[in-house]
Amino acid sequence: MKHLYIEELIEKLYGTTIQTKAEGECSVYQGGLQVLLDVFSKHKENQSILFFIGNGGSSAIASHMTADFMKNGGMNTYSLYDNAVTTCMGNDYGYEYIFSKPMEFLVREGDLVVAISSSGNSPNIINGIVTARKKKAEVITFTGFSEDNRAKQLGDVNLYVPCTKYGIVESIHNLILQQIVDLIMERDGAGF
Repeated sequence: MKHLYIEELIEKLYGTTIQTKAEGECSVYQGGLQVLLDVFSKHKENQSILFFIGNGGSSAIASHMTADFMKNGGMNTYSLYDNAVTTCMGNDYGYEYIFSKPMEFLVREGDLVVAISSSGNSPNIINGIVTARKKKAEVITFTGFSEDNRAKQLGDVNLYVPCTKYGIVESIHNLILQQIVDLIMERDGAGF
């Protein structure tokens, strides 16, 4: 087995795009990374609260980034992954509302919601984005699979990985988020 997996990952990484309503689409490494850095920096300066949401592997990325953006980035983050809250929301309202119901109480105008979903079509992620939009929070989506996925159509800034393999999509999502928080830490110093 040569390095086919790594070669494909690198190819998909360089094919990853970032799209904004104002600036259109660009490659992640030809301006797109700066767009993301600018958005996160604005929210750090404004002391907004950051919410990361995702399912499965994406939930692990969301949980990890909640910690890293707080500790290393010095940002206000809030975890929606408390077991009691998640199971309560799932039991009382249905799994499709595990993010949107608590977000109705927690998200404020000017906050930032980062929705991570390989398919971009998970009902609980879409409901979370819709709630964030109603609350006038900014939304960044990290998706893959189909280019016309629902989440990508709803975000203010949309990172899209042109791939249908979970491992590659999730690895690129994690890599780029890690790079953003590392850039913030290099620029500002560790959060604590």
